[in-house]
Amino acid sequence: MILQAIRAFKELQQKDFEMLAAIERWMRRYEFVPMNKLPALSGFTPKDVDYLLRRLNKFRLMTRQTVGYAGYRLTPAGHDALALQKLVDQNVLQAFGTPLGIGKEADIYDALMPDGEKVAVKFNRLGRTSFTRVGRLRPYAPKHGWMYASRLAAAREFKALEKLYPHVSVPRPIAVDRHVIVMGLIDGVELANVADITDPEAVLDDVLENIKRSYQLGVVHADLSEHNIIIKPSGEVMIIDWPQWIPTSHHNARELLERDVANVLKYFRRKFRLKEDISRALEFISG
Repeated sequence: MILQAIRAFKELQQKDFEMLAAIERWMRRYEFVPMNKLPALSGFTPKDVDYLLRRLNKFRLMTRQTVGYAGYRLTPAGHDALALQKLVDQNVLQAFGTPLGIGKEADIYDALMPDGEKVAVKFNRLGRTSFTRVGRLRPYAPKHGWMYASRLAAAREFKALEKLYPHVSVPRPIAVDRHVIVMGLIDGVELANVADITDPEAVLDDVLENIKRSYQLGVVHADLSEHNIIIKPSGEVMIIDWPQWIPTSHHNARELLERDVANVLKYFRRKFRLKEDISRALEFISG
């Protein structure tokens, strides 16, 4: 979907983006924005509306329904295109690179900023999992569909990164628009994919230290596991994927902190034979 949006992006004109933005805006009210209302809702003439819809449909940036009435809504690629336009216009992004990771709920690509810095760009995709499952596991259940849920996830994660960076080893927050976050490059390997570690005890200590620092800053990850702990080339850790974080004042904060720590200790016990007492670890984290 991202590559589809990038290919289309090179050919899109200002009026195309204005039509996409109008449809996006009115999707808050309509599941499919009625075609006969689009001239009034977008400010374009009926002739321009017909021309723009045909162009955008060709690029697969929107989808059409004809049951009951003719209407249009954005596809995920259309949502991507609007976010990319904003980030390019703000001189945040200049060129895209290769995928760093494709997951159930997000795609991550590398990209270049105008000054040549290499960054990571995360596209949230909460609609890939069933909304029932997402609602059960996330504090931002998608009551208004995939677009709303993905945007809210991005906003929540960016807020967490702003709270934590640079005191906790997390990606540097750079920019956010809609469902897309631009952050410092994630350089390393998931802990789950690391075959062996020279000093696993030091790595575990590093993880617990970062959990402690985030807790002191009022943040609990709430979904921590070996899949969102990155081992950097230096051997230090980085903790990623923060959209489900909760404040330490939340009534479930202690329970979720214990679950995070239990997940980490369980993995180090199973993979590296380390036996760390959870009560002692929690006492270290919460003081």
